[in-house]
Amino acid sequence: MTELSNQLNTADLSVVVVYFLLILIIGVVASCLSRRDTVQGYFLAGRNMNFFLVGASLFVSNIGSEHFIGLAGSGASGGIGVGAWELNALMLLQLLGWVFIPVYIASGICTMPEYLERRFGGKRLRIYLATLTLILYCLTKISVNLYSGALFIQQSMGWHLYSSVTLLVCLTALLTVTGGLTVVMYTDSLQAVLMIGGALYLTIQGFIYTNGYYGMKEKYMMASPNITYIEDTYNITVNESDSCFPKPREDSFTMLKGITDDEMPWLGFLLGQTPSSIWYWCTDQVIVQRALAAKSLSHAQGGTLMAGFIKILPMYIMVMPGMISRVLYKNDIACVPGEHCYQVCGSESGCSNLAYPKLVLGVMPSGARGLMMAVMIAALMSDLDSIFNSASTIFTLDLWKRLRKSASNTELMVVGRLFIVLLVGVSIAWVPIILQFQGGQLFFYIQEVTNYISPPIAAIFLTGILWRGCTEKGAFYGGLVGSTLGLARLITIFVYTPPKCGEIDTRPWFLTKLHYMYYSALLFSTTIIVAVIVSYFTRKSQVQDLARLTYWTR
Repeated sequence: MTELSNQLNTADLSVVVVYFLLILIIGVVASCLSRRDTVQGYFLAGRNMNFFLVGASLFVSNIGSEHFIGLAGSGASGGIGVGAWELNALMLLQLLGWVFIPVYIASGICTMPEYLERRFGGKRLRIYLATLTLILYCLTKISVNLYSGALFIQQSMGWHLYSSVTLLVCLTALLTVTGGLTVVMYTDSLQAVLMIGGALYLTIQGFIYTNGYYGMKEKYMMASPNITYIEDTYNITVNESDSCFPKPREDSFTMLKGITDDEMPWLGFLLGQTPSSIWYWCTDQVIVQRALAAKSLSHAQGGTLMAGFIKILPMYIMVMPGMISRVLYKNDIACVPGEHCYQVCGSESGCSNLAYPKLVLGVMPSGARGLMMAVMIAALMSDLDSIFNSASTIFTLDLWKRLRKSASNTELMVVGRLFIVLLVGVSIAWVPIILQFQGGQLFFYIQEVTNYISPPIAAIFLTGILWRGCTEKGAFYGGLVGSTLGLARLITIFVYTPPKCGEIDTRPWFLTKLHYMYYSALLFSTTIIVAVIVSYFTRKSQVQDLARLTYWTR
């Protein structure tokens, strides 16, 4: 194929500028319409959003630049297996709409930690959940989004990684700090259209270059790096029998693999990944906050239905474009771990995260590349502004308000905005760590870290909503045991970093032999068992105290 210029030109940049002007206009109008002077107006958009705005915002809040970069990168590296997360989300969104949201709306809460306080009484569960959630946001959501968005700008503009991060932070924080959730949801709706339209166009163009799906499938299985090219360019000697040689997996077109597979074991996915996904789709503030902003329960449920149907698309507009990119740019995307990969992308683990940016810059014509640049920035900003708004909501209402019971609305607004600045600083400092894990695959890094923290949270919410007999002590000690086990392994994986390709793996056996999805299942079941046992030996809440707080008393 004939490769186009690898950076954006004047026409591309003009499209990006027009896009930002449009976003700015929408933001200003929405900001004027929003009731930003009240806590509910700023954090929950006045609870007046229709199902389309809710559905679009649910989709866009989930699909950030880490999905474009991460899903495409994992597709390039291992095939369609990573698409299982997207199809799983379709069902779990309905669990949110028909089981969790009716309880949340009936209870009248604004944040997830607030629900725990009302359901169980006391403050320690609320503080526990707020703290864990903010840790998760720093280690995964914000840092990963900053890295993935900056990576695309770095590839297309030639800027330094941290210069790109700074620009993205300033643009996104400006929208979030000034307008609150109303601005976020209105801009999300426009960005959803841009994302889907631009990504569909790129996918069609990619299939044209590879002679359709079956042509891509045949070429993907032969997409290994050209050894002569590597030796001449990077002075590296490697042969195809070397374990480090990046061949396509034989099961690249199988979604769920054997139970001992090191990437996508089907049993581990069903038992271990599902609890983590329940946390994300049914109890995470970023997602639930969109549904809570609906004008009624039926609009919230309509939004989850709409978002669920749209979630079918990422398999085709993100995972498969990553596979196409490996076919077209196999010497870069399928680099040999070590010096070769470091020369290509600055990481010795792998360069599969370049798959989507390389495809955009190499396949799309002038002007259209600018549109996709706008799409990627839209994805990043939508995800980041959602996270910023939700994180500031949790900190302000669940932590700061606990410390300062007499805080005025004005003080809460100021504290929420200042906290965003602190959160960004911590997240930027974490970006270099991301490159070293899961073979450079961004999406699997997110899943592994999340699976060590979120299962106990999912277990507490499930037992609290579905079992009236669960007590505050049961939920707290169950969560404490599960979180302690999860954080212990999380700290261990950062202490014992993965070996470079060709090196002997000297990490403890429970890191090398026990897949993180199975460990997630262990955390989930342990939390529930401890919660049930402790609950049986502690005083139960009266039935009248649970009105509107469980599924059976909603």
